[in-house]
Amino acid sequence: MDAITILWADDEIDLLKPHILFLEEKGYKVLSTQSGDDALDILEENRVDIVFLDENMPGLSGLETLEIVKSKYPSLPVIMITKSEEEFIMEEAIGSKISDYLIKPVNPKQILLSLKKNLDTSRLVSEKSTSKYQQEFREIGMRLNDRLDHKDWANIYKKLVYWELELEKSRESGMEEILQMQKNEADSQFCKYVENNYMDWLSHPEDAPVMSQNLFKHYVIPEVKKNENPVFFIVIDNLRYDQWKTLSSIITNDFWIDEEDVFYSILPTTTQYSRNSIFAGMMPGEIAKRYPDKWSNDEDEGGKNLHEQFFLEEQLKRNGLNIKFSYNKVLNVSYGNKVLNDIPGMFSNPLNVIVYNFVDMLSHARTDTEIIKELANDEAAYRSVVKSWFEHSTLREILGEIAARGGKLIITTDHGSIRVKEPVKIVGDKDVNTNLRYKQGKTLSFNSKEVFEVRNPEDAHLPKVNMSQAFVFAKNDDFFAYPNNFNHYVKYYRDTFQHGGISMEEMLIPIIKLTAKK
Repeated sequence: MDAITILWADDEIDLLKPHILFLEEKGYKVLSTQSGDDALDILEENRVDIVFLDENMPGLSGLETLEIVKSKYPSLPVIMITKSEEEFIMEEAIGSKISDYLIKPVNPKQILLSLKKNLDTSRLVSEKSTSKYQQEFREIGMRLNDRLDHKDWANIYKKLVYWELELEKSRESGMEEILQMQKNEADSQFCKYVENNYMDWLSHPEDAPVMSQNLFKHYVIPEVKKNENPVFFIVIDNLRYDQWKTLSSIITNDFWIDEEDVFYSILPTTTQYSRNSIFAGMMPGEIAKRYPDKWSNDEDEGGKNLHEQFFLEEQLKRNGLNIKFSYNKVLNVSYGNKVLNDIPGMFSNPLNVIVYNFVDMLSHARTDTEIIKELANDEAAYRSVVKSWFEHSTLREILGEIAARGGKLIITTDHGSIRVKEPVKIVGDKDVNTNLRYKQGKTLSFNSKEVFEVRNPEDAHLPKVNMSQAFVFAKNDDFFAYPNNFNHYVKYYRDTFQHGGISMEEMLIPIIKLTAKK
């Protein structure tokens, strides 16, 4: 490996000979000069990794040299060195995107630290992340064998997501593979946990985690009742916890995070069931009984989430809140711009609800569109596409407007998604629904060891259309496939992002309370 090359420009370079010798002993190659003009000539003829630049040189000054260097070599790190501590010089240098700033007299340790900070950061961070995860790997592995409750599982998932994002930054592919194996093991154990406890949660909600049907009552209604600032409840359809963590670095420029947690989506983990449950404040079976004309089953024609505003109004009334509220569902940019323009007027409402459907549409488009598959070909790329969308979306502008006016913000979702890998064979009649992660119908045939089966939908508080109807849910990263044309079907759907079944990614989803910084 070639030695790192440093260019050091200082009109008193002869006095810095001991520092140069120190760096050369450490394995660095140092090119030195006494003027800015000569420094530019050296850069024309040599590959340089980093520049030390004296601010106060005769002729072409350090700041003037810096400006030219940055215009020609924008990614080249420059460390400014000066005798002056005057604020305007520091501001000029920082405004020109220097990498570091040292005040004379400098000592060898300062120089070495600055070099490592600017050249070795990624390597050092990678080594630190790898070492820390190796320790955490053992701890998480031991925890997976314990008797975990719903809070323990939420914490384990948060840790796994944290390390997934950290190792992604360090690009340590070997450790990423180990992490993925541990996530798969955790998902397998989590599925067993849900199978053993899901029905009890519905029968004994006092011992259950916060779930879709009581999310609004637990998190939103108390904020509305405080009657301090208007509450904006934002539902980003199909937003996973890891995707939220990717967006949070942008959102926290304008908001303080008051509370960040995960709650449990109900089954099936789809918009039709989970989001209707959030807005109605009840399970799908109860919605279908109380509002039969507002509930659509899988086999029914038309949209399945057409009455969310009605459900929300009914839930507010049941909780003693006869208040004015707004509800908007954003499906395209033009409607997003309309909502953005309406934000000032919404501040007269105690509650404003905005549903954003982009991430869910991206998930479906990735299944059907080759170019989207290329753009989001793995988990990291999928997160990157979601982040890129958000950075340029009307949603970001909407949140900025809410922050500027001091609104209270709650961000959540209805379910997550998982990248499916393994096909599970299932047979059903022509009326069986098309979702790849759950099936419901009269004549389902499957291997009971491979699925979570609900023989009586009413036990899971789901609508029961006929006496022989059952629900089955895929687990881990499985997906349902029919034996007919099996290979073609598997090839088409493997590695797509799906939802409806049981996994940490689908069920453990973000809920965040935020306060505007302004």
